[in-house]
Amino acid sequence: MANHKSAEKRIRQTAKRRLRNRQKMTRMRSAIKKLRAAVAEGDQKTAQELLQPTLSIVDRTAQKGVIHGNKAARTKSRLVYAVSSLG
Repeated sequence: MANHKSAEKRIRQTAKRRLRNRQKMTRMRSAIKKLRAAVAEGDQKTAQELLQPTLSIVDRTAQKGVIHGNKAARTKSRLVYAVSSLG
């Protein structure tokens, strides 16, 4: 366990960050799953509606530093391609 005040503070900060990051990751993954489910069903209208909010969530997750920028770009590219292949 931590022996210094600064180390104790670090532990508190890390715990807060971990929870915050987990929330952001969960939100992003859920949005992606919903969009991919719509694509799998072939529901073009729903997929189009879900695309923009999902891309926004992916962008925000990368902007906060939870995921790498290149991973965000790759994910967005694949989602856009999947939705565009429906129509």
